[in-house]
Amino acid sequence: MGDAPEAGLLNRLKFRLLAGFGSDEQTPCDFFSRTLKILILKPSSLGDVVQALPALRLLKQHLPGSEIYWWIDSALQSLLEGDSDLSGLFLFERRRWSSPFHWNEPVASIRQMRAMKFDWVIDLQGLARSGLFAWLANGGLTVGLDDSREGARGFYDLAVPRPGFYTHAVDWYLEVLRFLRVPVHRNFTWLPLRNHAAAAVKQKWRKNDGRWVVLQPGARWSNKRWPAEYFAELVRRLADDYEDLSFAILGSNDDTALGERIVRAEPERCLDLTGRTSLSEMIEWIRFSELMVTNDTGPMHVAAALGKPVVALFGPTEPRRTGPYGQIERVIRLTSLACAPCLKDSCAYHKPFECLRGVSPSAVQEEVRRRLRG
Repeated sequence: MGDAPEAGLLNRLKFRLLAGFGSDEQTPCDFFSRTLKILILKPSSLGDVVQALPALRLLKQHLPGSEIYWWIDSALQSLLEGDSDLSGLFLFERRRWSSPFHWNEPVASIRQMRAMKFDWVIDLQGLARSGLFAWLANGGLTVGLDDSREGARGFYDLAVPRPGFYTHAVDWYLEVLRFLRVPVHRNFTWLPLRNHAAAAVKQKWRKNDGRWVVLQPGARWSNKRWPAEYFAELVRRLADDYEDLSFAILGSNDDTALGERIVRAEPERCLDLTGRTSLSEMIEWIRFSELMVTNDTGPMHVAAALGKPVVALFGPTEPRRTGPYGQIERVIRLTSLACAPCLKDSCAYHKPFECLRGVSPSAVQEEVRRRLRG
């Protein structure tokens, strides 16, 4: 269904001619006269999609006449549904499409993509699956990340390298725009207010407009979780420090046991929201809060995008690559272990999970105090 390799080479040559490479007189943006059709592929996860949103904001800001579509996991549909910068969504039905009985659906989706005749197809996922979909979309120019994982770069006309090992994911995605000669800056609203979700939060839960700290005790990897008993101790300490502070515990259905353990520390001051909010409501809860204490997980990136102070606890992962954007220097991590960050989803250290267990509630309490004063 895709172009032959010779066509990919022609596209690369076409891009070089259009871009001018060294000439300030002609860029791809000028050539297409601000009427591009663009497809962005970034299906998952929550944090990754949030980190990719600046690319969408800047594309629409500098190419206001463009029609931009996003290929996203259906579980995250509500994150982008109705976004004013998007003309539409293509849904990736991960679970359904794993069955041969539904393979007609991805074929139909690809045909819809090809019928759109996209000028630019931008793959910000960088995996074989997304690279294949990008190539099959058959756009005028296919751009992706120059990542060694799964050989996805072979599907692109232009592969954008990560400037350095410690380059943050957000900056790598924005590097793609630089290659396309789209101006990069921070003058945009990352996550605009969703009025319906904000109203739902106030109607369902907010009995007052007091001070709220949100806690995120869960994480996809078990070795990225600061112990629930440490969160509980932190709540007890902060409740003694601040009479007007309340705590909202966020998380999915899988985190309900964690929420229950934390609530027991201060039942009158805690609101357990694990498994009880929609994605949009979770975002607005973070917007309403004063500060977030969190593991390395998707909602952490939401808080950073909203400009909320983030007290982030890092163990096996590297905050310079995937930490809360704009607040990397405030991440709490144990630096005395030679194995951290290991970048692995399991722990082989002789004292399991020590990279997070070694971070005391008192140390986090002091950082929360500093951030609240700030």
